[in-house]
Amino acid sequence: SSDLFQVPELVPEEVLEKSGAKQARAAFAHLPVMKPDQLAEADALLFGTPTRYGNMAAQMRNFLDQTGGLWIRGLLVGKVAGVFTSTGTQHGGQETTITSFHTTLLHLGMIIAGVPYAEQRLLTMDEITGGSPYGASTLAGGDGRRQPSENELAIARYQGKHVAQIARKLTGS
Repeated sequence: SSDLFQVPELVPEEVLEKSGAKQARAAFAHLPVMKPDQLAEADALLFGTPTRYGNMAAQMRNFLDQTGGLWIRGLLVGKVAGVFTSTGTQHGGQETTITSFHTTLLHLGMIIAGVPYAEQRLLTMDEITGGSPYGASTLAGGDGRRQPSENELAIARYQGKHVAQIARKLTGS
């Protein structure tokens, strides 16, 4: 089974309102806000973040910066993790966002699972599409209107299954 969470929002309400993001934010209001200690309960983790200047969003960075207690106790060592992202443009930093995220996961002792080229959709050349060996991704457009393509969704599903299969092997469940 899997559970979906969000991390705490850091952007003030008035800024969300002025930027037009308040409505998009409301679409996720039903998701519980995760506390850093909850990471230790998972067999595997998939982290999603929008790209901000080639890095993870500040909200995710803030969340991960609160995992020092987990780090010092080694509670995330050996857990499988993957990362997926969305960007506003085709060359908006998908790969740098994911690989810079990997650095934090490695410091926490996690085992990174991306998307191996066994997933043939990574080789698609007949459309503009996200996805790389580092992790699934999509190109949302500057205003967020573009939805993930079927190719991008298939790559994301593959990554999810890949992470789950590795976790099952490691945990014996």
